Amino acid sequence: MSSPTPVTMVDAHEMILHEAGYEVTELTEADIADYVELVSSAYRGEGSKQGWTTEADILGGQRLDVPMAEEMHAETDSVILLVRDGQGRAVASVYLREPENGEAYLGVLAVSPLGQGKGVGSALMNLAEAWVSERWGAHAMRMSVINKREELIAYYERRGYGRTGEVEPFPYGDERFGVPKVDDLEFVLLLKPLG
Repeated sequence: MSSPTPVTMVDAHEMILHEAGYEVTELTEADIADYVELVSSAYRGEGSKQGWTTEADILGGQRLDVPMAEEMHAETDSVILLVRDGQGRAVASVYLREPENGEAYLGVLAVSPLGQGKGVGSALMNLAEAWVSERWGAHAMRMSVINKREELIAYYERRGYGRTGEVEPFPYGDERFGVPKVDDLEFVLLLKPLG
């Protein structure tokens, strides 16, 4: 008789979401339209103002379009995890890129305003951190957040992410990433040790 397969942290975090009525999958081409709509609902436009992750007051225009999502999906060193509710609606997602020097990258964490305040975002972050640690051997997770998003930076700091002191410029003039409504935008880099 063989011994049972041990449950990994990834499995455990997926189970927590599953027991709450959510299903987690890796993004496929068939999911791209839903993914673009989800990210837009979380970050831009009037609908996003229902949630606390909105960027609508500092950036207009799009956050993501189908060609950009297709490029992200085609990357060989990354994965996008998609969370759907019991009705099949895309309610959350996260982009993860394989480690460089042991540091994985987390980006485009999106939770639909309909899913915010229900623990989905925190559960997905826990899953993402376990994923990069167990599947890719990462010892830390990096992310970049727009400097004007103090409430969001504070949320990540409560989760163990610290400011590295590094900043990256905002891509002014490239409207694929949005149309700035304020000056002095840049990305603050955050890092969390894992394990």
